[in-house]
Amino acid sequence: MNHSPAHDAAPQHLSDSQRFYWLRLIRTERVGPVTFRQLVAKFGSAQLALEALPEISARSGRLIKPAPEDVIRREIELAHALGAQFIALGEPDYPPLLRHLDNAPPLIAVLGDAAALACPALAIVGSRNASANGARFARTLATGIAADGFPIASGLARGIDRAAHEGAFDGGGTIAVLAGGLDRPYPPQNLDLLARIVDTQGSCAITVMPFGHEPQARDFPRRNAIIAGLALGVVVVEASERSGSLITATMATEAGRMVFAVPGHPLDPRSSGTNGLIREGAELVRSADDVLDVIRPMKTLPSLVPVRAARPMPPQNAMAKRDRQPGPP
Repeated sequence: MNHSPAHDAAPQHLSDSQRFYWLRLIRTERVGPVTFRQLVAKFGSAQLALEALPEISARSGRLIKPAPEDVIRREIELAHALGAQFIALGEPDYPPLLRHLDNAPPLIAVLGDAAALACPALAIVGSRNASANGARFARTLATGIAADGFPIASGLARGIDRAAHEGAFDGGGTIAVLAGGLDRPYPPQNLDLLARIVDTQGSCAITVMPFGHEPQARDFPRRNAIIAGLALGVVVVEASERSGSLITATMATEAGRMVFAVPGHPLDPRSSGTNGLIREGAELVRSADDVLDVIRPMKTLPSLVPVRAARPMPPQNAMAKRDRQPGPP
């Protein structure tokens, strides 16, 4: 798997001051995860990298203005007020699989029980307009997999996502990956679900976006990439041929993760995408055991990384054009 040697360094604990500079650097326009790591590697720290930005900007001819200090202080204050925390790449609570990607987020904002991130997760995604049977199956599947010690990761959307989160409560824990800020769940109708997640032991919500950020269509591919990146595999339950869930499956393949799909009736448009995945080689899922038989051995791998060739996670907006949906998935 392609990953930077820096990712393999011993876990560190950032001081409050270091965390401030990490957050300020990653919130700086034109600085994404890869650029962040290049700057820190070159200058030795986020603080020194920020101090060097004016010179870098002058030499490149492109304005790179550090994020305002007061904005970063306000974000940290909001996080503390909400009970959230920022976990850095390399710290013990950072998701073990996500850290191996070349452009893993330097910081993730976490609300709820951060211990949920310590175990490799299994992602369940699918149609927002799920059938009753599809939602029921996703709920049962999530319960069985979570009961075996794998937190269920999903995107807090309507339909299959919601059913997966709810089913996970009955078996273990769940991880909601948000496209917007922790205080801006999408859709807003799932605010009750978010509240339950962050109040439940073994469950949490995470995002890479700042507080107050309303999710835009371009933010969802990045969310989907994080869902795929922190999981051993992705199970797709009901997806049309134009579903954003298929993009998540593609991202999972690119990250070296397993892809599973639940078959459906050939005349049901909601099954055209999942049936296509199976035709292309995805693991067919009839029950939780079909998934567990594959991922249980992975949990004991020393590196916790599936043994498959992988490519780096797409940059912030690179996948937006591939998402054929007119709105958020």
